[in-house]
Amino acid sequence: MRSSLIEIRNLCIQTANESRELVKNISFSIYPGEAVGVVGESGSGKTLTALSILGLLPRGVLAQSGEVTYGGKNLLNASEESRRSIRGREISMIYQDPMTALNPVMKLGKQLLEVFEAHELPKENAQERALNALIEVGIPEPERAMQSYPHEFSGGMRQRVMIAMALVLSPKLLIADEPTTALDVTIQRQILALISEQRKKTHMSILWITHDLGVVANLVDRVIVMYAGQIVEEGSVNEIFTNPQHRYTAGLLKSLPKATIKNRERLSAIPGVPPKPWLVENSCAFSSRCSYVTEECLTKTPALIRNKFTSAACFHPVGGNS
Repeated sequence: MRSSLIEIRNLCIQTANESRELVKNISFSIYPGEAVGVVGESGSGKTLTALSILGLLPRGVLAQSGEVTYGGKNLLNASEESRRSIRGREISMIYQDPMTALNPVMKLGKQLLEVFEAHELPKENAQERALNALIEVGIPEPERAMQSYPHEFSGGMRQRVMIAMALVLSPKLLIADEPTTALDVTIQRQILALISEQRKKTHMSILWITHDLGVVANLVDRVIVMYAGQIVEEGSVNEIFTNPQHRYTAGLLKSLPKATIKNRERLSAIPGVPPKPWLVENSCAFSSRCSYVTEECLTKTPALIRNKFTSAACFHPVGGNS
């Protein structure tokens, strides 16, 4: 049986002051070399779950309970010094917005070299490794790029620099938080191909966070669907795209544009908006937007259980209960 690289168990995240639960009992594992996609609408808890791994939750938000086990230790209880030694070196993150993630008044080379300084690594070959990292991600004239400021680059180039910073120390796990959201389709495809290539080269694990199921279709091995701070479905890419069981997952797939010109169809929309996670009590979180809702959905919380096709938290799965 394979050993997991990182294991999240019963993770609960809430606000510090009002104790509003933002993420509820999240559990999943990531294995060495595996790519896992976490999908769901804004506010579903995807980014908070990822930030809790690195101990970077926003001020006023805390991991109230659970475990994030990496290298035999629970990162939620680890000291700040211990977490700092892991960030960037063993677990790296590409942040959502390349326009704001880089320091606008610091040259890109200095920002890249800070990664080495933060981990007290030898400076002798740091410059060479930083240049090679820029070359790996397709930055033209890397020497000039090292002496440039972020505003001198386009959004796509800045995102490549962010990827170079995340990969320069060959991490075991890369967390990518919607890194292609602000980019056009052509650049998005290039970024996806770049990260996939780096994964093959280094056997790196990936946790890819997105609101778009279409983005992860050819990128990840397994998909986790989150809704209102909970995992509502989990399965392999083939299982999720071929036989989605949760009504929410099925709705997300129906909203994807079809790659056809002759038979244009109106996209299917999911009615309503997601509820606040802390307002969902003793019911299915998706019940207010589901056309298959019954009394059971309104009075009981469905458990995430394995059925014939996937693991889904749904009383009335698409494929039935067999």
